[in-house]
Amino acid sequence: MSAAEKATRSVKKATRSVVAQAAEAALAAVASKPASAPVPGVPAPEAPSLTEPTKPRGPLAPKPDQDGPQRRTATGTPTDTAATDVGQQGSFLTTSQGARLRDTDHSLKAGTRGPTLLQDHHLREKITHFDHERIPERVVHARGAGAHGIFVGYGNAKPITRAGFLAKNAQTPVFVRFSTVLGSRGSADTVRDTRGFATKFYTDEGTFDLVGNNIPVFFIQDGIKFPDVIHAGKPHPDREIPQAQSAHDTFWDFASLHTEAQHHTIWNMSDRGIPRSYRTMEGFGVHTFRLVNAAGETSLVKFHWKPVLGVHSLTWEEAQMLAGMDPDFHRRDLADAIESGAFPQWELGVQVFEDTPEELFNGIDLLDPTKMVPEEDAPVQAIGLLTLTANPTNYFAETEQVAFHVGNLVPGIDVTNDPLLQARLFSYVDTQLTRLGGPNFHQIPINRPHAPVNDMLRDGFHQDAVHGGVAPYRPNSLDGGCPFHAAGAKDGGFIDVAALIPEGVKVRENPASYDDHFSQARQFWLSMSPPEKEHIVLAYTFELSKCYEQTVKERQLLALANVDPDLCAQVAAGLGLEAPAASEPLLDLPPSPALSQVGGTWPTDGRLIAIVVDPAGDLGQVEDLADTVRAAGMLPLVVAPHGGTLPNGMAIQRTFGATRSIEFDAVVVAGNPAPGADAIAARDAKAAETDQPGTDPRVVLLLQECFRHAKVIGAWGAGAQALSSAGIDAGAVGVLVGDDAGELFGQLHGLLAAHRVWDRFEPVLR
Repeated sequence: MSAAEKATRSVKKATRSVVAQAAEAALAAVASKPASAPVPGVPAPEAPSLTEPTKPRGPLAPKPDQDGPQRRTATGTPTDTAATDVGQQGSFLTTSQGARLRDTDHSLKAGTRGPTLLQDHHLREKITHFDHERIPERVVHARGAGAHGIFVGYGNAKPITRAGFLAKNAQTPVFVRFSTVLGSRGSADTVRDTRGFATKFYTDEGTFDLVGNNIPVFFIQDGIKFPDVIHAGKPHPDREIPQAQSAHDTFWDFASLHTEAQHHTIWNMSDRGIPRSYRTMEGFGVHTFRLVNAAGETSLVKFHWKPVLGVHSLTWEEAQMLAGMDPDFHRRDLADAIESGAFPQWELGVQVFEDTPEELFNGIDLLDPTKMVPEEDAPVQAIGLLTLTANPTNYFAETEQVAFHVGNLVPGIDVTNDPLLQARLFSYVDTQLTRLGGPNFHQIPINRPHAPVNDMLRDGFHQDAVHGGVAPYRPNSLDGGCPFHAAGAKDGGFIDVAALIPEGVKVRENPASYDDHFSQARQFWLSMSPPEKEHIVLAYTFELSKCYEQTVKERQLLALANVDPDLCAQVAAGLGLEAPAASEPLLDLPPSPALSQVGGTWPTDGRLIAIVVDPAGDLGQVEDLADTVRAAGMLPLVVAPHGGTLPNGMAIQRTFGATRSIEFDAVVVAGNPAPGADAIAARDAKAAETDQPGTDPRVVLLLQECFRHAKVIGAWGAGAQALSSAGIDAGAVGVLVGDDAGELFGQLHGLLAAHRVWDRFEPVLR
């Protein structure tokens, strides 16, 4: 035997020995486990208590199924360090340097209503570390879609602000980025989540960023807790699941203990958490801002984006189907609408409040970001129109690299002492230093201002400017004194409003007005229509059923009892638990109709209309119908058994095998297509959904889904037979049958303006 053969045999023998030892260890581990293993998915090694633990104790040991890398030095030497010694230590919360902390829920402020202080080292350490947790993906809002557009001011904001871009007919280029919050870049668009709505105005007075969400309130009242709520909502750190959703223990553990989150949470559990499209999504600035006019007079305002197409959402089943079939649905819908010329539009509006020392309106604290002001009490006044007109050329260069900052302000717009906003003023710039590789991220093309810049900032990573002169400091004489200070408002200078700071002491506290955590969540519930209430019940039931720990479910039911007893009882019944009694008084509050999506009508521009055809049938009216749909500003899509063209030469855009109802806003059936050649279960599982012999089973499924999702359905001629095959009553609400396609479409168009046939839902709650 050669030396090489001996070496090979030795290696194989050693390998077999290692594998055998590993197998024996695995078998021994299995043998040591109890005969009846627990249901997998337990989030922690010990069951939690119903109330928040308060007695100090050390960190819990890892779960039995967990292990980590072998403990070795940086140069590969094994150590005797125990697994518990490389994790957290001690019973008390500390800084990164080991100093014990007595409060991590409140930033350090100059009095309970004062601004957050820069000296708050704990806030800065906590936020800085959080901002740099991910490289290079955004920690939040990673999944996004962007578009370019134009903003035109109406001119009616002049009495409250001197911001030039709001002047009459002033046109300002914008870039808008929509996003989910919790998911990674690879997650689905249609998950139940808060959506970001961030707008960059490239004004000639500097860049203004309005960085908001599709929900007007937030989970927390103080920015120091932002890492906490996001850590709770993100996937569990041991398994990195579940992705892009709040249906798990850590989120509901946090929300049920931290009841100021309940108002935002009920919005998320409503249909607002699953928008139909970015084009039909409302936007909010969340915070209260301070505006100043040319005379130096101030007002407090809340910003709103009102979609011209109205506010519309998916059903939960549609959202789930889309997450699997088209996880890019929202970004595709936005890009396709812009490409087809159905430019999305929103009106920018403001609720205006008197700038009083108390900063209250009708008893509502305007600095509390978990509170909103009902539009019936303070109407939204439109001050401009946003139109998205162009898709990005390159996703990374534009949508991924765009950097927003709530501190990007222009003359006439200033911030308030909202403690969440105060922390964001620090966090956004700090985040970009890691994400975009240094301090010059504002020089990336998508971030470059459209106003002259002379900032005296020099050098650093990715410096693209070639600065002249020798004196980047003030005062100087070597560069002729340039740059100079703006002499106040007459030179267009930004002026920090000289707002009064209430007398107080340094504290980590909130005002007493922040203590109400349930009344506005209750008002939201009372403002919903019966179908919307049903959807909220189903959302809470689904989310909490995904929690492993019974105590987490019970604790959240305690919070729901303080919102509404009917809501709590319905969710408790779905979970198989007893509904607890409310622990706080239930206020008799008036509903706010503006919170409901039901009851109005809106333009139908950009809607997708499926025209289901039988290529062998009567196609006489199909082409005329398609032309009528286009003329109405909507997009007709011909759906047939196969691709290519119809006998009359019309192009086929979708096939039975490659489409589902979720793609369309309404369906018109122009024939009764027989089962296609590929309508066999072995080739297309959808073909096994029905045993109706006369109609292609994929068409039957499509119609049944449309009916279940309360969409308008129309049919003429042989199309009525397809409805019958699907078990759909031709006299049902929202189902139209006739002989003339044009007349049929006229009726369909009228119903489509309400988004859905809401009366088709049969809610239990009234």
